[in-house]
Amino acid sequence: MEKLTTAVLRGWPYPLGATWDGEGVNFALFSEHAEQVVLCLFDIRGKHEVEQIQLREQTCGIWHGYLPAARPGLLYGYRIHGPYKPELGHRFNHHKLLLDPCARRIVGHPHWSEALFGYRIGSPREDFSFSTRNSAPGMPKCQVADTAFLWGDDRPPHTPWHDTLIYELHVRGFTMCHPEVPAHLRGTYAGLSCEPVINYLRELGVTAVELLPVHYFVDEQHLLDKGLKNYWGYSPIGYFAPDPRYAATENPVSEFKSMVKSLHSSGIEVILDVVYNHTVEGNHLGPTLCFRGIDNSVYYRLSPEHPRYTMDYTGCGNTLNTAHPRVLQLVMDSLRYWVQEMHVDGFRFDLASALARELNGDVDQTGSFMYAMQQDPVLARVKLIAEPWDTGHGGYQVGQFPANLNEWNGKYRDVVRDYWRGEGGLIGELAYRLSGSADLYQHNGRCPQASINFITAHDGFTLYDLVSYNERHNDANGENNKDGDQHNRSWNCGAEGNTADAAILSLRSRQRRNFMATLLLSQGVPMLLAGDEAGRTQGGNNNSYCQDNGISWFDWELACLEENRELLMFVQRLGLLRRRHSTFRRRHFFRGIHGSGVRDILWFNPDGREIDDDEWAHDYARCLGLYLPGDGVGDCDKRGHLLEDDDFLLLFNAHHEEISFLLPIVSGEAFFEVLVDTVLPQGYPTDGSCWHPAEEPYPVQGRSLVLLRHQRYPGPSTGSIPAVLEISHSQAPDRDNVMLETLPSTSLPE
Repeated sequence: MEKLTTAVLRGWPYPLGATWDGEGVNFALFSEHAEQVVLCLFDIRGKHEVEQIQLREQTCGIWHGYLPAARPGLLYGYRIHGPYKPELGHRFNHHKLLLDPCARRIVGHPHWSEALFGYRIGSPREDFSFSTRNSAPGMPKCQVADTAFLWGDDRPPHTPWHDTLIYELHVRGFTMCHPEVPAHLRGTYAGLSCEPVINYLRELGVTAVELLPVHYFVDEQHLLDKGLKNYWGYSPIGYFAPDPRYAATENPVSEFKSMVKSLHSSGIEVILDVVYNHTVEGNHLGPTLCFRGIDNSVYYRLSPEHPRYTMDYTGCGNTLNTAHPRVLQLVMDSLRYWVQEMHVDGFRFDLASALARELNGDVDQTGSFMYAMQQDPVLARVKLIAEPWDTGHGGYQVGQFPANLNEWNGKYRDVVRDYWRGEGGLIGELAYRLSGSADLYQHNGRCPQASINFITAHDGFTLYDLVSYNERHNDANGENNKDGDQHNRSWNCGAEGNTADAAILSLRSRQRRNFMATLLLSQGVPMLLAGDEAGRTQGGNNNSYCQDNGISWFDWELACLEENRELLMFVQRLGLLRRRHSTFRRRHFFRGIHGSGVRDILWFNPDGREIDDDEWAHDYARCLGLYLPGDGVGDCDKRGHLLEDDDFLLLFNAHHEEISFLLPIVSGEAFFEVLVDTVLPQGYPTDGSCWHPAEEPYPVQGRSLVLLRHQRYPGPSTGSIPAVLEISHSQAPDRDNVMLETLPSTSLPE
């Protein structure tokens, strides 16, 4: 390999990382307390360190140099000289090769050994000891990347929030078992770009995929020792590099871009689950791979009293110090890179409360991180979602984030789960969740779309397991079934796990329909967990973070079973109904009264009376009726035309017995159309008898949900609607049933 030291120019302090400009490569690295920074170059295989180049230029703590002879493909890393004083928070060790925090590509993975640690493992002095072993042979290497890509006419879909349906999936697990994806593409970015996969997403009504972490991450040694892997990817170390394990080619950057372009061409946005709250380096006894050796006291939050120790607000040993301006710059540069260079459409911030903690450790929604997020013009164009909690004191922040961040609504998940497993006294809480959670989000001018509604997510039971298990079954994780949440708010319907009892299986199927219908008919933004619509199970494992195998992968054969195909069609039809009717996609919270005294929402009990204040608190209440008049939408489309819709009735019965609901009084020859009845095997009538006379009570079976529609026709408004509803129409509805419209095939493999 030709020596590159013959021409080392001073270069520039920005951008950080290794930047190919078409003529040479600029290297820039921030370290406030370093005494010397050495750029280390490797042969094409990354086995041998062939050259060391001292970066002598320093600008505001950024060490930089320009190599005119360097080219894309060059492998490199850093060695940093400085004080090794753990008691002061300094852990510099030039014997350890370090990754560039801003590397666009990272090649290989760590080979765990004592050499990867800055101290001598087993020493009586623990991390006060100093290791002189060279870690380079066991370290991955950074690679200079040429990020050029022909985007052509790629355009972000820019789907409005109120029209969004999010689908949370794992790049690898979603296609590993898909028979219509070529074998060499399964589990990769390219696999996610395949036509059968995209068709499946489109027919489900998905407008955005939320990908579990794709930033370069590390499999922890303790998992590898047990024959396991970090499947979820929540142990990052490279915030600019797509993980090469998900690439079918030698160029993960280009392959990722091709995936985004393919999804965009089908109108599907790409949201990344990003983990800027912690890294894989763990606590003070963790390895030295990157940030710890570059400048530990800057990049991590340390104990003010004992800087030897990291502050752990994440449950993973450390917390990234976003209160420091250079660390905040790193995060913001990374976010802008993924938007501008990789064309992603948004981010979901893992443990976002940790990012909002200031120097004193308190969560501050007006602090530096949130301020930077709100003023950035690039991020203003994309979707931002907070997981509104962390593991530290005061970390539960549901409803408290700034208006530009939507939130995973953990209260929605908990209330809906509790309601359908039969907990009483929840109809008041349920009403808030169904109507967009105004109690959480309206206070600072936000809209229903601030609520990302979900029943299940990657962390916890799948939907199938939620109705099949009372207890976690995590033995495969090798932690004596002690990991994972013990309080799942689940109900097995009468038997734990697999059963041949037909009645229990029927109830489980109904419960899955109840959950799906509730989710897709609620105000706010629904998020589906991949596979829930098709019976994916983890066998009761509610913490599959380390299971890169059939426990976590989407089993497409299982999805072909009749009951699961029926559920898939049910969810597809609900998605179509949601898209067709603005009533379920309101941009603003309900106001009770709209326009000329028209009610925009009304809650009633099975007797047909509007629920009074006392009834909301009854601990035995498990039934609820919801009326949504079509002339109460109170909004216009993007062209300024007034939105009008049909009238809808939602009937909820979590009681185990049948409850008959008196329906609104309508004049003339009036009927309600039965669009959804979850007690039916397919979730809706298939025998043609889908009309119910308005004057007859509707029998809502135990533990079921019903959606009725009264189709509206042009004509003068009937004015205000009292507690006893009177809706006038000139004729009975025709049989234009949106739930029976011709749909595409289910796109399941034959």
